[in-house]
Amino acid sequence: MITLRIQYFAILREQRGLTEETLSTAAATPAALYDELRARHAFTLPGDRIRAAVNETFVPASAPLREGDRVVFIPPVAGG
Repeated sequence: MITLRIQYFAILREQRGLTEETLSTAAATPAALYDELRARHAFTLPGDRIRAAVNETFVPASAPLREGDRVVFIPPVAGG
């Protein structure tokens, strides 16, 4: 298990009811972490619609997570 700091934006923040949280997980990648969080919090967006940043850098969904990482999940942004 590793402890991560998770930050949510837009619809994910609305659905979770929090801007950020710290949690322990066995997830090894952002994709696995999002799948875990989606099941736990009933997020409506599929994982392939979410981008992840780890420690302020966008990363592939398969990037390794490490103890103490700060993970930000960013849903698609609509603009005009």
